[in-house]
Amino acid sequence: MLLAGGARRRPLGDADLRGEDLTDGELNDANLTGADLTGADLRGAYLLRANLTGANLTGANLRGVYLFRAYLTRAELTRAELTDANLTGAELTDANLRDANLTRANLNGANVTEADLRGADLTRAELTGVLLTAANLTNANLNDANLTRVYLGDADLTDADLTEANLTRANLANANLTRANLTRANLTEANLRNADLRNADLRNADLRNADLRNADLRNADLRDADLRDADLRDADLVRLTWSERTRWPDGDAQLMRQRSVPIGGGQYRVQGSGNSGADLSVPPVPVS
Repeated sequence: MLLAGGARRRPLGDADLRGEDLTDGELNDANLTGADLTGADLRGAYLLRANLTGANLTGANLRGVYLFRAYLTRAELTRAELTDANLTGAELTDANLRDANLTRANLNGANVTEADLRGADLTRAELTGVLLTAANLTNANLNDANLTRVYLGDADLTDADLTEANLTRANLANANLTRANLTRANLTEANLRNADLRNADLRNADLRNADLRNADLRNADLRDADLRDADLRDADLVRLTWSERTRWPDGDAQLMRQRSVPIGGGQYRVQGSGNSGADLSVPPVPVS
């Protein structure tokens, strides 16, 4: 164990700690700015409030590490192992977490603005109230993750897996969710205004009271989804697929049926124009 007791506050900025065994180390409040921790073993280490700004943690083993309110701005965490890590309130702005394993990690209240999380595994991660503004989550796995009140404005979630994720009251305004898997996701009261949901899978999703104004839902799959009290004004619904069990906002069910063609098995596909301002013979849906 490195830097036990009072010595743990000693500056280690730009230190070469590549491949070091720091398991269960006490590094609370340590200054590790710019340190090279490539491949280091930090399992179970205590790094509360530590400064790791610009540090290189590529391929490091941080399983079960304590990074409560740590500073990881611009840190390099590509392929890092962060399963069960505690990153509550951590600062991860512009960090590179590409292909990192954050399974069951706790990031509640963290700032992950503009971070690179492409291909990251966040299965069952805790992300309540996290700032992920303009973050890149392309191909990320957020299966069964808790994203309550998360801020994902302008984020890129192309091809992300959000199966059974909890996105209650999440802010996804202007987010790119093209081809995202949102099967059985909870999007109650979520803000999806201007979101790109083309070809997204929303089967069995809960979208009650969601704001979908100006959202692009072309070719999306909404079979068995619940959209009661959702706001669909000016949403583009061309070729959207839905089913007999899809629940629409009051007054829209009949309009949807008029707008759609049956494709078999109690399923329908929306035809015609995309939004309520289009000047086409087929009545646009929804009509406000």
